[in-house]
Amino acid sequence: MEVIKGKTTAIIAYFTIVGALIAISMNNEPQYDFARYHSRQAFGLHLTFIAFAIFINLWGGQYAFYGLYIFYVVLWGYGFTGALTGKKQEMPIVGPLYQKWFTFIK
Repeated sequence: MEVIKGKTTAIIAYFTIVGALIAISMNNEPQYDFARYHSRQAFGLHLTFIAFAIFINLWGGQYAFYGLYIFYVVLWGYGFTGALTGKKQEMPIVGPLYQKWFTFIK
């Protein structure tokens, strides 16, 4: 089963941006659709978090960071739970965008 074989790679993707990069390289050969799906979701989530953290650091305030962390933790938990349970569930709002934007992740 492809989901079982790609499950470890999908789980690794959710552990920081480095984990996402490792998961992307792990999925080069052999390629699993489940791992690719979650690698895109996790990579996009980590990049979004870093981009907004830089933006908020320059022009935002302390309470904006609280909102960013709540957003990140909720979506991270949603994606990570999906990887653990073997489901390809998109993250709310941003999930379809990540699948469309990060097609270079194969």
